[in-house]
Amino acid sequence: MSGATQLVVETETLPDGVLLRPKGDVDMARSPALRTKLTESLKSKPARLVIDLCDVPYMDSSGLATLIEALQTTRKSEIKFIVCNLSPRVRSILEIARLTTVFTVVDSCDLALKA
Repeated sequence: MSGATQLVVETETLPDGVLLRPKGDVDMARSPALRTKLTESLKSKPARLVIDLCDVPYMDSSGLATLIEALQTTRKSEIKFIVCNLSPRVRSILEIARLTTVFTVVDSCDLALKA
């Protein structure tokens, strides 16, 4: 963990929502940056929010908590919340926490846009 490196989160506008693509580990030092981008993206009340985790090699419990908060917000606002492109390590973390049964998890962005 290199603590000093800020998490970069690319944002893309979709026809019916927003796609966020964080790049790097999502840990205690970096999850606030993801939380900020999620909050900003949800202000516009998109129909769907897609989180592409292809460039996230590791996520700790603070990253999971950030995703859970976003899920709770999207459920209240009836926004589709979809997580895609999980690395094997991040998928394993979600499976251990049994979050694959809570989140809509798909293998690719293409599938997330159709979900």
